[in-house]
Amino acid sequence: MKSKMVAILLSLFLGVIGIDRFYLGYTGMGVLKLLTGGGLGILWLIDLIRIITGSLQPRDGSYS
Repeated sequence: MKSKMVAILLSLFLGVIGIDRFYLGYTGMGVLKLLTGGGLGILWLIDLIRIITGSLQPRDGSYS
């Protein structure tokens, strides 16, 4: 089970390089964010908002 607080913190501090997506199990999107600098910051911001609101869940289920 993944922690929502860990996902938020990873997104806040390391989301630009895709660590949040790797943590949540979305490897392909993590690589994309890593190579594009978080989609020039746009994907990083969208993912941060989606994690906070709960619309971006871990690939293997829900948060613990």
